[in-house]
Amino acid sequence: MSPNANRMPLIDALKAVAALLVLMNHFSSYGPLAEAARDYFPGVFNWFFEYGRMAVQVFLVIAGFLAARGLSADGQALGASPLPLLWKRYLRLAVPYLAAIGLAIIAAAIADQWMEDDAIPARATFLQWLAHATLLHGLLGFDALSAGVWYIAIDFQLFALMALLLWSGRIRIVAPALVLAVATASLFWFNRDASWDNWAIYFFGSYGLGAAAWWASGRKQMSAWLGVILTVAIAALVIDFRLRIALALGVALLLGFGRRSGLLAQWPNFRPLAFLGQISYSVFLVHFPILLLANTLYAQTDYDSSLSTLVCLGLSVVASLAAATLFYRWIESPEASRRITATCGWLFANTLAVARKVPLIGTLLPNRT
Repeated sequence: MSPNANRMPLIDALKAVAALLVLMNHFSSYGPLAEAARDYFPGVFNWFFEYGRMAVQVFLVIAGFLAARGLSADGQALGASPLPLLWKRYLRLAVPYLAAIGLAIIAAAIADQWMEDDAIPARATFLQWLAHATLLHGLLGFDALSAGVWYIAIDFQLFALMALLLWSGRIRIVAPALVLAVATASLFWFNRDASWDNWAIYFFGSYGLGAAAWWASGRKQMSAWLGVILTVAIAALVIDFRLRIALALGVALLLGFGRRSGLLAQWPNFRPLAFLGQISYSVFLVHFPILLLANTLYAQTDYDSSLSTLVCLGLSVVASLAAATLFYRWIESPEASRRITATCGWLFANTLAVARKVPLIGTLLPNRT
């Protein structure tokens, strides 16, 4: 099968635009380059600074949409234990994520030698790295080692919560009803309290809108289902208007109508957008190390003009996309991820085999079955 056989051009386009907005938000937020950009071009870069982060909602809705497709395409419950699915999801996220954390640690060490700025993470400790590796850094209160890594932890939490809800609802109608009920609770209560923003429940409203868009677009009574979704979301916005939720609702409706009309799999037919959508996770992961290095170089130069700032920003964005392309090819792509996972498994098995031959250590290890 072609690697692009199951790709959806509309989703790729949305992910591409969202990834660029997140990238520009971070390039407008961290370091002397960001300060200069906001000084010279306040209208554009203040907008990126204030609203670029909203693009995360696009990823949340798409993630819910695709999770519904993969876990419960027809609204059915999960019949088997969700644990293998959670492990598979963890590996899918963690293999490139941990590689990117390593790049961020190296870039921070380099930047710390040449620049003083709050954007540079403090030197990583083993416990801090371990908290990141287990995706618990936000819950345990550890400082982030890279910008945006909170989202990877939340993405895993959201997938796990949805899988558990679908597994809990063993009757066909109950499973999606549980998901939509929790999403409604998120929209009306949890998403209005920022103290929950390290937990999946805070974001599950947007995620649930994506799942609802998938289920609604596959039913004959689509208008009735979309009417219910609209009523719930608009009521939540009337009680407490949040632009991020309004954006999530718009993306969910676009995906639902796109699937029903066929546009989801046909439009837009633009290869650069499709490719950028394909590598969007890599863009999300590797642009912060590039940002640190770009700010370090900028801080060491004597250039101080609007043109030099714009050129440096442009080159930094291009470097981020080039690095993401290489990162996708060698780390994130399914083939590379399988190769890395298999290598890690081989190393672990051989290390365990050697450890068993050491008298004291071997007695502490469980027997092979």
